[in-house]
Amino acid sequence: MCEYCGCQQIATIAELTREHDAAVALVGQIKAALTDRRRADVAESCQQILAILAPHTVVEEEGLFPEMNDEFPDHISVLRSEHREIEKVLGEAADGFPDDPTWPDRLVAVLHLLREHILKEQDGVFPAALVALDAEQWERIEAVRAQISLTRPWIVDRSRDDQLGGRAPRRGWENVT
Repeated sequence: MCEYCGCQQIATIAELTREHDAAVALVGQIKAALTDRRRADVAESCQQILAILAPHTVVEEEGLFPEMNDEFPDHISVLRSEHREIEKVLGEAADGFPDDPTWPDRLVAVLHLLREHILKEQDGVFPAALVALDAEQWERIEAVRAQISLTRPWIVDRSRDDQLGGRAPRRGWENVT
């Protein structure tokens, strides 16, 4: 997490950065699982990233990006496009490790894209937002985050399933801890 510009003092930016950090940690788990050929772990970590990024992307695309779009339309357009590509490839693991033999290479490429995307936001958009946006704009962004918090699905801890017995099948949005 950067500390140089002060954007972390804005609650929304701090939360978006924490979500980035969680996604990056999962990227590391995916890379290790790919190396070890732990296909189920790869798919599960992809699902976890999607669970983090679903509300995160709403805050960016319905809150932050509209406020920044007038000043940085090309940059915002690229970030939106990258969101779609990341969601598409990770989403292919919603029902487990895909059978498509090209998917692991596409996954590695999209994980690299995700990391670069995060750097564009944290080193570009977030500091620019700190300077460019006024209190009223931040309030609108915070309202989007608040709405997401009210509608966000429950997070299910599946770490003790073997001890507790069976549960309903995963739906893809659970955060497995």
